[in-house]
Amino acid sequence: MEYQFKTNINCGSCVNAVKGFLNDEAAIQSWEVDTNNPNKILRVTSNQLSAEEIKKVVEEAGFDIEVMA
Repeated sequence: MEYQFKTNINCGSCVNAVKGFLNDEAAIQSWEVDTNNPNKILRVTSNQLSAEEIKKVVEEAGFDIEVMA
């Protein structure tokens, strides 16, 4: 399942800061951040985690994140 989130991950340094948190979560198959989008869209593919669980991982890295409907 692919989830989409609005974030404040807005540059390469921010992507690098969150990378370890997302890569260390074994239940995440893939992820990417569109820093060119005004909403800084994070797309995460996971068949095991809920949107809330992914949100907690990103918040642990120190970023704001909001589930997009």
